[in-house]
Amino acid sequence: MTATHKNKTFATLLAFILGGIGAHRFYLYGRRDRWAWLHVLLFPLSIFAGFIEALVIGLTQDEPWDARHNANSGRQSHSGWPLAVLLVLTLGVGATALIATLARIFDLLYTGGAYG
Repeated sequence: MTATHKNKTFATLLAFILGGIGAHRFYLYGRRDRWAWLHVLLFPLSIFAGFIEALVIGLTQDEPWDARHNANSGRQSHSGWPLAVLLVLTLGVGATALIATLARIFDLLYTGGAYG
């Protein structure tokens, strides 16, 4: 019996869009994954973790990805341009969100929220 093939681009997309609730971990490891449930419990804090995991998943080379997630699927991964575009988008949105969060924290810390 062959196992299902886990698509790296789809896993990266899930981590980018729904990483805060651990959708990528449920896709890769199923409902028994404790880290996925931790994402669900700590949703606001795990949004940035989703961006980081999207980068880690997307930057993993195809051979190690297949060895880890697709050992018995009988298929090989071939990442292409959609993954590269998704990685650039992830980096841009993640960095913007991080800078905006830091700016808001400093605003609250030093002005008591006078600018927002």
